[in-house]
Amino acid sequence: MDKTHRVLIIGTMDTKGKETMFLKECLEGEGLGVVVMDAGIRGESPFPVDISRDRVAEAAGCTLREVQNIGHEGKALDVMITGAIRCAGPLYEKGEIEGVVEIGGSMGTTLGTAVMRTFRIGFPKVMISTMASKNTRPFVGTRDILMLHSVCDLSGLNRITRKVIREGGLALAGMVKGIKKYVSETAPLVALSTLGTTEACAVRVRAGFEKRGNEVITFHTVGSGGEAMDELIRDEDVEMVVDLSLHEIGDNLFGGDYDAGPTRGLAALEKGIPTVLVPGNTDFLVTGPLALAKERFPGRRLHAHNAAISTAATAPEEMRAIARRISELCGMAKGPVSVLIPMGGFSAFDSPGGPLESPGIRRVFSETLRSDLPAGIRCVLSSAHINDPEFAVSILEAVGRF
Repeated sequence: MDKTHRVLIIGTMDTKGKETMFLKECLEGEGLGVVVMDAGIRGESPFPVDISRDRVAEAAGCTLREVQNIGHEGKALDVMITGAIRCAGPLYEKGEIEGVVEIGGSMGTTLGTAVMRTFRIGFPKVMISTMASKNTRPFVGTRDILMLHSVCDLSGLNRITRKVIREGGLALAGMVKGIKKYVSETAPLVALSTLGTTEACAVRVRAGFEKRGNEVITFHTVGSGGEAMDELIRDEDVEMVVDLSLHEIGDNLFGGDYDAGPTRGLAALEKGIPTVLVPGNTDFLVTGPLALAKERFPGRRLHAHNAAISTAATAPEEMRAIARRISELCGMAKGPVSVLIPMGGFSAFDSPGGPLESPGIRRVFSETLRSDLPAGIRCVLSSAHINDPEFAVSILEAVGRF
């Protein structure tokens, strides 16, 4: 069997045995070798597997009987996730598998994607799931997991499940066969954050860095984007960070939908990477449809970005808290930091005639930040709007001073 074409199926053979074996047949039909891991808990596998559920449980430090006697499906699943990760890890690290796929409902999806998230970006990962039309962030996290909606329940083989499972198998086969070895990039790496409301600035900043010979990775700050950027900064050799879009801090503090967690923005500062901070998009909090926004943020100025996403104007006391948090982050910096404040507007919404224009909120931010900012942190106020060409120039000039 050609090891360069082996893939891992993570299955729960007691409930998805026939479906898993059909997927195996599809993959083998494409010339791939298949390793089947059974991470099911109840019953027994009616089909032979390469990695048994007993072995998965043992990898987690338990017997299968002990797992079955836990009496709580969520806790039992956590044990099997630990075991599955420990069983899959060596296959991945030794290059014995070139991709991974699973079929599952909520429990199977939780299991499969937990394993997938331990594999690097670029390693083929396919999750065929009943959960793929819902909020997938808890499953995908910061990894490049392809989730394929099963349409109907993955219970038995029928005209729908056969089509969808075959599609998932063909997708994985195509990814595995299409991967080409490449030389690692050597250009100095820059991490840049943005949203569509600061994209004009991001485009100019990115072009400026690329002209200097940098490779720029841009992150869309929708919660998972900020998390992914911080993760990249921790894991890779990043030369510079321009955090142009800091609104995820406000969403974390005040219940917005684009929450990247309480440590958002800390990775670069703790690592000592030269960083430019800009309060881009802090003029709003992100929420769902307009009707929901009216319930969550009564009395606020609101803007319906589209049918699914609305923004609520940041209140003065919230902006003070955001400024204090950014000051606190600056106090943890182990390297050079500059804060640039575009007093002409923080986003496309906060612009002359824009739906959330608020010069007052900008003053609240700048006054609070400057009063709280630790000594030694450079802070520059610009009269420009964040999307004005001259503000992008000021960012690149600030970088040149590091």
